Amino acid sequence: MSSSATLRTFWSQLSTEGRWLLSTVAIQTLGRGLTLPFTVIYLHEVRGFSLDLAGTLMSFIAVVALLVTGPGGALTDRIGARRMILFATTAQMIGCTVLAFATTPWMAALAFVFLGLNFGVSWPAFNSLIAAVTTGETRQQYFGINFALVNLGIGLGGVVGGLYADVGEPRTFTVIFLADAASMLVPIALMLGPLRHVTGLHEAPDDADPAAGSYLAILRQPAVLWMTALTFTGVFVGYGQLEAGFPAFAREVGEVSTRVIGFSFAVNTAVIVLLQFLVLRRIAGHRRTRVMLVMAALWAASWVLLGVTAAVPGTVAAVGVLAFAAVFALGETMLQPTVPAITNDMAPDHLRGRYNAVNAGAFQGGAIAGPAFAGFLLHHGWSTAYVAVLVAGCGLIAVLALVVERLISPRVNGIEEPPLVSADPATGEPTPAG
Repeated sequence: MSSSATLRTFWSQLSTEGRWLLSTVAIQTLGRGLTLPFTVIYLHEVRGFSLDLAGTLMSFIAVVALLVTGPGGALTDRIGARRMILFATTAQMIGCTVLAFATTPWMAALAFVFLGLNFGVSWPAFNSLIAAVTTGETRQQYFGINFALVNLGIGLGGVVGGLYADVGEPRTFTVIFLADAASMLVPIALMLGPLRHVTGLHEAPDDADPAAGSYLAILRQPAVLWMTALTFTGVFVGYGQLEAGFPAFAREVGEVSTRVIGFSFAVNTAVIVLLQFLVLRRIAGHRRTRVMLVMAALWAASWVLLGVTAAVPGTVAAVGVLAFAAVFALGETMLQPTVPAITNDMAPDHLRGRYNAVNAGAFQGGAIAGPAFAGFLLHHGWSTAYVAVLVAGCGLIAVLALVVERLISPRVNGIEEPPLVSADPATGEPTPAG
């Protein structure tokens, strides 16, 4: 079956609500792409904050997000994902507006409070809404294609931001942050318009144990606990560095221009958009945890590539930065369809918000530690140690994936469970059950 035919099949299997959600993803993330690669540069080179302070401030987003993720997940289960998405996107709009004019660390911190509210609430809410309108293999495909479209919007925004933003012209950064704020009008219009009837609410079964819905009870499940550790580690060595450590390393150690950094995000996006669906076809029917092993190897290779740029700063380093972005992106195409799918396939419908909140909390934890770690080591000039720790972290991801594999069912791990067999009473030969 061709990829286009498979894509048409996937689209035909989606509900109207799923199509609305998917068709607007790239537009609403375009604004995020304008600012994502340049926030740490904006704080450091435009507003004059030290590099370690800039990293700490960016970590503050995740601190706030971590504090609100638990309540956000519980509220998602109680009042619905749609309402929580409206709250989160409004907070993002306010935060970007404040950051556009932030000239002091305190103003930046206030902006990051609002950005953290969005970051902490939107993850469990959006994932719960996606899970409410998808099932089975379609759910894994949806998460992967959604990720590709998110990156399409971010990548296009990164190219525009790289060409437009100029550290010598602070107003250019004000413009891109205001554009990021305006992009939040898209999901708000979606939730108030075509998807106003979608709540994402599920009633608990009559025989459900109320105590099983507590976060402590959820985390006591070994599969959830180890999956949480895996998510934290993945974010620490991955996305926690992509937003802060990677741009800072490329700029300060590799001595590349902001334009190169912007184009590296474009390369990252191109790989994801061009290869995501092919990767989805390749991993369909395979253990999701084994896919993570390949991802860990790719990420380790990408960090080695970035580390090499320290020896050849300038023009040659720019090639290494672009190569890093491509290899890292290929790993991302394997992470994004797997972790959310495992989380949502483990979760009972009425507790989906909480399960996604646990996973989001691990994400926030990695996002807190990642930029702070990068800012501290790079501020002190320990670039070699920085890369070495990240490569070792990729090895830890592989170990954790193998632990999770032993704790989850084949269905949750993305493969069909073998049919049960029973013995024929006359011959003793095994026969399909039922």
